[in-house]
Amino acid sequence: MTVHFIGAGPGAPDLITLRGLRLIESCPVCLYAGSLVPRQLLAAAPPGVQLVDTASLTLDEIIAHMTEAHRRGLDVARLHSGDPSVFSAIAEQMRRLEALGIPFDVIPGVPAFAAAAAALGCELTVPEIAQSVILTRTATRSSPMPAGEDLAHFGATGATLAIHLSIANIAAVVRALLPCYGADCPVVVAYRVSWPDEQLIHGTLSDICDRVAAARISRTALILVGRTLIRGPGPESRLYSADYHHALRPARAAGA
Repeated sequence: MTVHFIGAGPGAPDLITLRGLRLIESCPVCLYAGSLVPRQLLAAAPPGVQLVDTASLTLDEIIAHMTEAHRRGLDVARLHSGDPSVFSAIAEQMRRLEALGIPFDVIPGVPAFAAAAAALGCELTVPEIAQSVILTRTATRSSPMPAGEDLAHFGATGATLAIHLSIANIAAVVRALLPCYGADCPVVVAYRVSWPDEQLIHGTLSDICDRVAAARISRTALILVGRTLIRGPGPESRLYSADYHHALRPARAAGA
């Protein structure tokens, strides 16, 4: 028996790994994160599957379901939206399972920031503009941020920021980042990216609050900030440059 923590992706049911889908199709118990997991994925579960929506459950109650499945020798598909490595709260679940001697593994998924970049048709790392992507959030009613992990600190790097779980805090996000990026810096709010009701709200730090308010978005959205979001001409990578040579593309003789 194994508990499989599966990254269910950002929302589109076909944005899941084959390994994750095959486990959903075979596990007799499936714990899933409420409205964040598409119903089509649940439909892939086997006949007679025990489906448990964990949206209203405490950690103890979730672990109790896993413990009961372990007692019965039943594999568990534990679905989390996006990729389980960030903002999924699997760490405490895995610690509990380790203490109980219950086996588990983790299957990665498509993260929201990658799905948003794909929907925008952009690269988040552009030479000479930003070569780093910082995944972070802000503190609202959730756990406080550790010392030093504040937006002003991250903004000072000039990196592309992917700010999760913070759409209700967007005014504070703007206040923190304006001195770092400037009022004209592009911002995209990606609401339910890859779902049928996806919205991509384009703006700048000067007007994004008004645009989000007009769209009446208050949850399930990612905030992207940075100058890599600007479309149009820009610096090119050295990767495919004719004068950039490496083992698979050695220098050519003159006239060749």
